[in-house]
Amino acid sequence: MSLRLAVLGSGSGSNCQSIFNAIDDGRLDAEVVIVLSDHADAYILERARQRGVRAEVMDCGGFKNKFPLECQESVAALLKELKVDMVCLAGFMRLVKEPLLRAFPNRILNIHPALLPAFPGVEAWKQALEAGAETTGCTVHYVDAGMDTGEIIMQSHVPVMPDDTAQSLHARIQVQEHILYPAAILSAVARL
Repeated sequence: MSLRLAVLGSGSGSNCQSIFNAIDDGRLDAEVVIVLSDHADAYILERARQRGVRAEVMDCGGFKNKFPLECQESVAALLKELKVDMVCLAGFMRLVKEPLLRAFPNRILNIHPALLPAFPGVEAWKQALEAGAETTGCTVHYVDAGMDTGEIIMQSHVPVMPDDTAQSLHARIQVQEHILYPAAILSAVARL
């Protein structure tokens, strides 16, 4: 039976697209049943609509960064109703807490643009450059109540070049993210 996925994102949805691509080319036996965003104008919603996937905006009560518990409870209830097996965060910029974590224990994954535990939080590629790192990369990990602190599933290394800018480094990391995320989902499924 095909894995039922929900994707939560805040931006363009390029990692969501990598999941769609892995499904299309047979690398991932799954179906994305819903895409949710905290921004009505996020392109991730358009990517979902173009595929005929249900796409909705979460009501975060007007908070810019907070993920209110009431919103998490309603999202958890919706995903349970849709019989979602796994939740994939793809550029989702809010901390997930107990209502969702309790509803989907060890079934929420996140992709982060650094080799965790180094450079958690926002704009990790800029943090790597500013720290003078020689290598960085991306990590898929289980989500826990902390910021980018969950158990690591898989990582991919990306060298930092002497002439890298934040944009060039981020672009190379994203190439690896798009390969890594579907593979890490498969790895996580094998542990279910």
